[in-house]
Amino acid sequence: MTKGNTSKLDTKLVQLIADVPNYPKPGVTFKDITPLLSSPHFPELIATLADEIRDLEIDAIAGIESRGFILGAAVAHELNIGFVPVRKKGKLPPPVVSQSYTLEYGEDTVEVKPGKGRIAVLDDVLATGGTLNASADVLKKAGYDVVGFCVLMNLTFLNKFQWNGLTANSLIDL
Repeated sequence: MTKGNTSKLDTKLVQLIADVPNYPKPGVTFKDITPLLSSPHFPELIATLADEIRDLEIDAIAGIESRGFILGAAVAHELNIGFVPVRKKGKLPPPVVSQSYTLEYGEDTVEVKPGKGRIAVLDDVLATGGTLNASADVLKKAGYDVVGFCVLMNLTFLNKFQWNGLTANSLIDL
């Protein structure tokens, strides 16, 4: 990490996140967490994420497709609670609740199965906040009470994320 960045993770874990320049398009630096996921430090990462939301008294974790699935399911296991996948359109069988939203490069739609209970939304990277906002909106429409957000990395220079008065806990602020 460069000077000015903050992290709740041990430096050895942060160093496992690789920068991939000009991916998926020129001018974008992709944060590749695959080396961290495949390292023996993965359980430490999951425990740290779980600690960020442990006090929210939640019934489930909502993980956003696709890397949010990996982190969210593992955190749900760590907390001994349920897991709700937030999927791209057409990936879940009916009935589903949908929410379309605008991205910096187009439009997309997320879907969830209807349900209920207190839920925290988890993802790997918070960039502009569009996907996180849409995920919270669709979860609320589907019957869930969204009470918290947690991300591995918050690219704070791209967003001032807030949803219904809630902000996102993050392990790394860039």
